[in-house]
Amino acid sequence: MQNLIKKLTGKNQSDYEPVARQLINTADINLFGELVKQDDFLFDFVKQNVANRLQKACNKSNYRNLLALMKIYSPYYEDFIVSTLAKFADEDLTDEILEIFENGTESEKTYCAKYFSHIQDPLALEFLREGACSENESLASNCASTLGAFGDKESYGAALEKLKSDDDFEQFSAIRFLISYGDKNALNAIIDTMEKSSMAENIAGEIPYLVDMLTLIEDKRGLVVLNNIINGLGEILPLTGVFDYNLYEVFEKVDSPIVLLNAREKFNTLTENDEYLFDEDKNTKNEVLEIKKLLDGLNLDVTTADAELREESPFVFTALELTTNASAVEKLLTTSNQTIVLKSAEVLKKLGAWDNETKSIALQNVTDENIKSIIDAL
Repeated sequence: MQNLIKKLTGKNQSDYEPVARQLINTADINLFGELVKQDDFLFDFVKQNVANRLQKACNKSNYRNLLALMKIYSPYYEDFIVSTLAKFADEDLTDEILEIFENGTESEKTYCAKYFSHIQDPLALEFLREGACSENESLASNCASTLGAFGDKESYGAALEKLKSDDDFEQFSAIRFLISYGDKNALNAIIDTMEKSSMAENIAGEIPYLVDMLTLIEDKRGLVVLNNIINGLGEILPLTGVFDYNLYEVFEKVDSPIVLLNAREKFNTLTENDEYLFDEDKNTKNEVLEIKKLLDGLNLDVTTADAELREESPFVFTALELTTNASAVEKLLTTSNQTIVLKSAEVLKKLGAWDNETKSIALQNVTDENIKSIIDAL
């Protein structure tokens, strides 16, 4: 089996063509399964080459054999399987795929959902709406994107309504749906939700898959998204995101001092602690180091962060992390936002500017018992 995989992924045409034909002609699910097991170990261009070879082996006599391969899901071979089925689609095939969509495994349903983005049979809508709520991320994403291709207003409206939920996880599920659905008109509602959510970094990490980061940073709300992505990198968001978000190019264009200062702090942390980069591949490590070099070369004055030490600033918490200006922080102790008051108290403690007088000021407007207890204990 491994010898066949080696031939199929190799460069020799006389080796890979017979194996590709064998896999398709015999619907060799075992060989396909072994191939999919290599997904994490093969370069993307190799997997694309294999997909092209398998697609070339398909014809009107054997294309139905792809239905058997649908029992094993791989995002790398999804396009070739689905586009080939769609190419030869007829009423009988679509009826069969509808039946699989209703009764098949999650893997099969994931392919089916993508199929109906090509063949928009309204009979699939019920299954698409159901699958969009699945905990299987690939199935849910495919269903949502196909519902977007249908322009299904019912599921779209339901997702917007879920953004009003008090449950952060339900909100996040709705945001993932909206991102996959692909309607950019949902952007403002998504950012509104992000700004109030305890999962702001998670949400921010999804947004550039709807609107690219270089477009987002053209206004201040997009800079808030970027700032949350920076906060989440390495802990909540994977470091491979430096490529997905085009962060090197983004940081070349950003002109917000607070965001760039935050980025410099973050990338210094990422490169000073081996735990962040230890398991990353060479390309990711090099990109992180190049971004650090870029940020270190910028003329940034940490005191510019103090301009954001205002209750109404979306960057106030970032500014509190960066500032050394105790008098500016002390002014925030009288704000109506009790979380800002708590953070300001903690910063003053760190700066050695915390005493009974500042504690008294902080406690004047605090009504939350938990926050009051923390401040009192500082």
